[in-house]
Amino acid sequence: MAKKVLKELTVNRDWCKGCEICVSFCPKKVLELDSRDKAVVVSPEDCICCKLCELRCPDLAIEVLTDQDNDNE
Repeated sequence: MAKKVLKELTVNRDWCKGCEICVSFCPKKVLELDSRDKAVVVSPEDCICCKLCELRCPDLAIEVLTDQDNDNE
């Protein structure tokens, strides 16, 4: 299977409650909490597309899109 390449990593700041679960699960430290305690993407180039942030976010505020996401459609 080919390595996934990140197309887009978005955080819906209106939905994010700042629980920091995504920050804790990210193995590459791509996400941080900002001064308003909302998740922000600080280093998208380091993302390995594991989608742990998306899967663990209790508020469904994170979306990770890869080059392979539309292959099955």
